[in-house]
Amino acid sequence: MFNNFFKNLKDTFKGFDYFLASLTMLVAIVGIVMIYSATKSIGTSKVIVQSAAVAVGFVAMLIIALYDYEQIGNWSVYIYAVSVLLLILVLIPGIGTGSNEGQWGARSWIRITSSFGVQPAEFVKIAFIITFSKHVQKAKENINNFFTLLLLLAHAGLLIGLILLQPDAGSAMVFAFIALFILFVAGLSYKYIISFVVMIAVSAPLAYFFLLKPYQQDRIKVFLNPESDPLNKGYNVIQSKIAVGSGQLFGKGYMQGTQNQMGYLPTKHTDFIYGTIAEEWGFIGAVAVLLCLIIIILRVIYISRTSRTDFGSYVCAGVAGMFIFHTFENIGMCIGLMPVTGIPLPFFSYGGTAVLTYMIAIGLVISVSMRRKTLNF
Repeated sequence: MFNNFFKNLKDTFKGFDYFLASLTMLVAIVGIVMIYSATKSIGTSKVIVQSAAVAVGFVAMLIIALYDYEQIGNWSVYIYAVSVLLLILVLIPGIGTGSNEGQWGARSWIRITSSFGVQPAEFVKIAFIITFSKHVQKAKENINNFFTLLLLLAHAGLLIGLILLQPDAGSAMVFAFIALFILFVAGLSYKYIISFVVMIAVSAPLAYFFLLKPYQQDRIKVFLNPESDPLNKGYNVIQSKIAVGSGQLFGKGYMQGTQNQMGYLPTKHTDFIYGTIAEEWGFIGAVAVLLCLIIIILRVIYISRTSRTDFGSYVCAGVAGMFIFHTFENIGMCIGLMPVTGIPLPFFSYGGTAVLTYMIAIGLVISVSMRRKTLNF
């Protein structure tokens, strides 16, 4: 009986990407360790929430990995409809609320209790990757047809528009990057990509003066010159750069960082957790964290390139695009190379909804990986 059980279990997990799953769990656990260091002065509640989210995420990752991603793709119309509904609900006063972390007043959360809530935009990232990949798969033969491309942009534009209404420009940029990355993998002509870049460059000044809200303009001003307002809007970036630099080569030691432990570094467990890592673990630890995330991204890209189906390839490309933008935007803003947008560092920043989203994304990638060599006769 037990022999049959283990044989069936082995068959079930045949082709499972243990390397990607193990590395994912490793960085998630390290993230919990760093959140503990950053929040030990206020108790263990955030560590408990993050640990529970990682545990639930691990189970979700396994379930989704074992489920055929093609079947999930068949539900894309319903997934998209639910996504739109969630993003509309979050805009309704009394349902949608701001974050308890004080992230610039965006109404991007649905509160279940006073201390527990979910951020729909995070889950919608996964939904968008699935639905947009399915749309691109169906439109692949005419991907460079202007009308086809217009429909694809409308697909992405509706979700991006609803997110901008929160307003959450950082998440909107993530969606735009995911869409562009999937279209690039699908063979979008360079003339469209170049035209898009030129259009962004030309419209940027107009967007700055007429579309961006004052606090968003302040983020750009602070990015260009944090010292112009060192005690207010530039404070976060300046303190983060101090934390990163003071870690030197080997760091000050776990839970020994002065910027972290003495409270000089704001949002040290969310937006600026990379500053906490660099201060306590030094250049070596900061590079190790970056390398782990890059390895995850490269693994996802490899699975995208070797996928059996176009849909699987695009799903993995979308996941890779999400991780690329999150990783380099977050680290960039922590060292002063990118404007502050509130984008979390994958698997390390505190946020139950976010870490659950990352685990689900990895589950989708593993589902594609497990079926790369499956042939249908």
